[in-house]
Amino acid sequence: MLAQDFMAFHDAAKRNGVILSFGGDLSENVMFSLGEVLKLRMRQEETDASVAKRVFSIFVEQAQNVIRYSADRVASATEAEQPRVSGGIIVVGSEGGRFFVVCGNEVGRGDVPRLRERLDHIVGLSADELKRFYRDKLRQAPDEGSLGGSIGLIEIARRSSAPVEYDFQEIGDDRSLFCLKAYI
Repeated sequence: MLAQDFMAFHDAAKRNGVILSFGGDLSENVMFSLGEVLKLRMRQEETDASVAKRVFSIFVEQAQNVIRYSADRVASATEAEQPRVSGGIIVVGSEGGRFFVVCGNEVGRGDVPRLRERLDHIVGLSADELKRFYRDKLRQAPDEGSLGGSIGLIEIARRSSAPVEYDFQEIGDDRSLFCLKAYI
């Protein structure tokens, strides 16, 4: 039964164009290792260098979002020597002649309205508006609660070849699963 179940999972991943998937506890070190595998796969498939760079950039941004903002935390970086480790899922694949990067992680239910509002705004911007919004954000202080420069989602949208897709699914009383998909 084990082999049969695993084979079904493997076949479904292949049918859906998955070339790299990871689910579990993610850290900067794990992200680095997965990034090396992704670069190797892109070279083997002789992916155009500019496309490969965009795929890799979006992969890194999405993985960092999981590590920094997942509500499913194994370890918070409260001390400099303690790495941040958070639970989530990240998948890279291809469909319809283009690549995609999808991530999923738990967020607090109270964070969903603000995140949805932010993403609705970003998705509604044209390429020129995204560029201006990005520049404006660079000049501002990071958003409250941000563990970076508050530009990760904007970076993902700018590097994507189509508007990002996202969704939320309630899980339990106080959390939701947040999924974000970008096409390149």
